[in-house]
Amino acid sequence: MSFRIQPTPVSRPNRCQLFGPGSRPAIFEKMAASAADVINLDLEDSVAPDDKAAARANVIQAIGDLDWGTKTLSVRINGLDTPYWYRDVVELLEKASDRLDLIMIPKVGCGADLYAVDALVTAVERATGRGKRLGFEVIIESAAGIAHVEEIAAASPRLQAMSLGAADFAASMGMQTTGIGGTQENYYMIREGAKYWSDPWHWAQTAIVAACRTHGVLPVDGPFGDFSDEEGFRAQALRSATLGMVGKWAIHPKQVALANEVFTPSEAAVSEAREILAAMEKAKAEGAGATVYKGRLVDIASIKQAEVIVRQAEMIAAG
Repeated sequence: MSFRIQPTPVSRPNRCQLFGPGSRPAIFEKMAASAADVINLDLEDSVAPDDKAAARANVIQAIGDLDWGTKTLSVRINGLDTPYWYRDVVELLEKASDRLDLIMIPKVGCGADLYAVDALVTAVERATGRGKRLGFEVIIESAAGIAHVEEIAAASPRLQAMSLGAADFAASMGMQTTGIGGTQENYYMIREGAKYWSDPWHWAQTAIVAACRTHGVLPVDGPFGDFSDEEGFRAQALRSATLGMVGKWAIHPKQVALANEVFTPSEAAVSEAREILAAMEKAKAEGAGATVYKGRLVDIASIKQAEVIVRQAEMIAAG
């Protein structure tokens, strides 16, 4: 273990992030009543340019008017390459209630992007005397973003979560696909005459998880575009969870339950983790550094793995 211990991310459920356009206020109440842990009200890609100002006003009103329960409430602002983002930040902080928890910054390409937003947010907070410090989440969706992913993860103490935005990422990388997440038809190998499909997002997800875990940020999987393909969504989510991501976006209400199912440790997994911890406690009491559990060796590293599962289950239950 390095002398510099990796920091602990913020402790809150983040199994599912449900997105909805700020231009459709009629769905906000349903979003608030959903089982998603995080609500993302969108001012960016899902809102047409002519609707930006109205969507911003809708979101500001809804933040204060609706009962969001214990959910984390986030607003995705427009990209820093647009004329809209600064007004998103200023009006959200000057007009929205303190119920707002986060802003999501899209298409982040380097640490300086976060520095720019942080500077503006800090100035408005000081000017308005806001009592609640705003947190950040970012989306990696470009070649520059993945190249600078660790720099971005370390760029602001406000940063809580980082997601992979597959569609824009694929476009930036020049990938020959129009699919958003999941396996891709032409990304396969042949073994003994049979096709096997690999995951083209695996390496980017792994880079994001490593950067996030190094700097105490929650790694989150982004959208799965085909909301009619439940098994494809589940398979993608399971791969993401196995890699260390804590949750996944939902771009349709039917995806919420799927994400919650995958990113909630099963009763069997939690029970086994607790048994491993108990077995190791017994071994330590007997002066041993390892023991055998169900025919396999468990040691101090096994404790750390088991503790991750138990802590996650306890956090979800408390939330």
